[in-house]
Amino acid sequence: MPKKKKKTKTLKKKDKKIKAKKLRKSKKTINPKNTKELKKSLTQNQQSNNNEIIEIKKIKKQDTEKRIYKVKEFVVYPKHGIGQIMSVEKDTIAGIDISFYKIEITKEKLLLTIPTNQQGNLRALSSINQVNKAISILKGKAKIKRTMWSRRAQEYEQKINSGEIYQIAEVVRDLNKNTDMPIDQSYSERQLFEKAYDRLLGEVVAVLNIDEEAGKLKLNKALGKKPEVVQTTTPI
Repeated sequence: MPKKKKKTKTLKKKDKKIKAKKLRKSKKTINPKNTKELKKSLTQNQQSNNNEIIEIKKIKKQDTEKRIYKVKEFVVYPKHGIGQIMSVEKDTIAGIDISFYKIEITKEKLLLTIPTNQQGNLRALSSINQVNKAISILKGKAKIKRTMWSRRAQEYEQKINSGEIYQIAEVVRDLNKNTDMPIDQSYSERQLFEKAYDRLLGEVVAVLNIDEEAGKLKLNKALGKKPEVVQTTTPI
């Protein structure tokens, strides 16, 4: 009887050893490094599959037609302001037929010749809504940066020469002084203010189809300026 018990004990020991070996083998196969590599490969495959599915083809933009301006139509040339197309002419230069606009800038007494294929410099007049928005900009508070005047003057000049009505309105608002005393403004400030004011006034007059005096009243009211009082002399 005791001999049989020994055999069972030895068998149990053998079973334990076999199980331990199997666990070691399984641990070897499940290496953490291998699992990381498998995860990386799986994520890369997923990404590649997603990229293949979510491929967006770029749509080619259609060529936009250039605007054709008519004679007597008002346009804005950024560097000089508002002008009127007097004629559309053609000429041959170096064997090439070229058509161009003759534009009169009445404020500066200039006559510009601009080829029709280079009309990117020109823009049409603003809409009535855009003009009203520009006038509302004048009613806002001035936004003056704490930088040297020379740098600010360059920024104001760039805004004026951009030809954008909102940017010009911002210059008028920021350089506006509610007093009639010229001492409050330097010479360069007054120059930039008058330049921006005239550009804005010209477009307001042309878009709203009003005379210059009515345009000035609109702008001055938005700026909070007092209307000019005309002094009349009473006879003695």
